[in-house]
Amino acid sequence: MKRDSNNVLVLSLSAASVLTLLGMTAMVTSRPEISVAQTQISRASAKPLAKELQGKPVVVDIYASWCPGCKNIAPTMSSLKQKYQGKVNFVVFDVSDRATTQASEAKAQKLGLADFLAANKAQTSLVAIIDPATGKVLQQFRNNPDKDDYVTVLERAIAQMKK
Repeated sequence: MKRDSNNVLVLSLSAASVLTLLGMTAMVTSRPEISVAQTQISRASAKPLAKELQGKPVVVDIYASWCPGCKNIAPTMSSLKQKYQGKVNFVVFDVSDRATTQASEAKAQKLGLADFLAANKAQTSLVAIIDPATGKVLQQFRNNPDKDDYVTVLERAIAQMKK
């Protein structure tokens, strides 16, 4: 029995080592925030968003109907939409299939979020909070149902925009 538990420990450590070597540690951390590298990719093409999004923080949700993470965060997103109605712009990009992805790409183009969607459309259950004046990503989360994490960033962004 002791030999079996040692084998499991070795396998676990080996798997963690492989993930670390592949740079996939963000996928196994306890916090569902997006890695710095992914955020920098999104910030690289930051520019002001469409006029209709100005004056309020923008919450962008990359959604797919088949995505378990999207279903996990749906109650949180619904609650945030109710809490911040009129104070925050919510944008959902549906990438469930080819037709909805094409519609989302057209919507993203119109809103000044085409580069963001192109860089992140494979990241279902990703939610980004963006400053519309600069197009910079303030925070990104992936499969994070913790409402307080979003509230902290949104409250700070709303206060900053009032200045």
